[in-house]
Amino acid sequence: MANKQSKLYRLTLSEDATHKRVRVFRFSKLQAILWSAIGLLVLFGVFFAILALTPLKNIVPGYPDAHFKRDAIANAIKIDSLENEMLRWTLYAENLSRVLSGEETLQGQDSIISNTAHHLESITKEEMARRDSILRNTVAREEKYGVGSDKNRELPIEGMHFFTPLKGTVSVGFDLVLHPGVDISAPAKSVVSAVLDGTVISSGWTDDAGYSVVIQHRDNIISCYKHNAQVLKRAGDKVTAGTPVAFVGNTGNASLTGGDHLYFELWYNGEPVDPVKYCKF
Repeated sequence: MANKQSKLYRLTLSEDATHKRVRVFRFSKLQAILWSAIGLLVLFGVFFAILALTPLKNIVPGYPDAHFKRDAIANAIKIDSLENEMLRWTLYAENLSRVLSGEETLQGQDSIISNTAHHLESITKEEMARRDSILRNTVAREEKYGVGSDKNRELPIEGMHFFTPLKGTVSVGFDLVLHPGVDISAPAKSVVSAVLDGTVISSGWTDDAGYSVVIQHRDNIISCYKHNAQVLKRAGDKVTAGTPVAFVGNTGNASLTGGDHLYFELWYNGEPVDPVKYCKF
């Protein structure tokens, strides 16, 4: 048994041409296993150090750092915003085409996906020219007899482009009686933006709404932004769509919301409407 335990092995390195010995290694089976284990540990340590201390770690699924995640989320939000803007401009162009041709406008964003391309492709150039001629004659007759004296013709609210007031999550939805707006949860100090061009008609503090801003837009549209941490505009200020008007907070009588949010209302012709139908949060 002792002979088996002390049995040695020899590894010889020699020159190929002269067969001269260059180096001789003698080791036991236990030493071979030990050195192999040490080699594997060293190799694993080097591999782990390369992944942990170099940018290569970002290629490992689930291992990107906070900066990488932040950039990825920001890019995803930008892509989503661009898609939303393209869809709204397409909806605007489609409804404008329908208004000019005397047809009904599309209601909501979802219907445009299936209807827009078909509607536009189905109209030939000759048909468009014919409709344009009829429209010109109609306008000429109205102007001749004074029927069309009102120059401020309103575009239906469904065909208008609303800027997104805040990117976040709708935590409480619209209810015409109990909750005529939506709660949008977002991190504190997030920027709140105006949805359309308009004039600030109210800005300041109330016990119920906290710091709030109310903006009057054209076509009898009013937007309200409540429970903010801070307002950036005063009454009488002119704003354009996308202009920052406040920072997200949780002020006023907002104890039931459970965190920082924006309470957003949209009014049309004196009645509240569901903002989710016109704005993508």
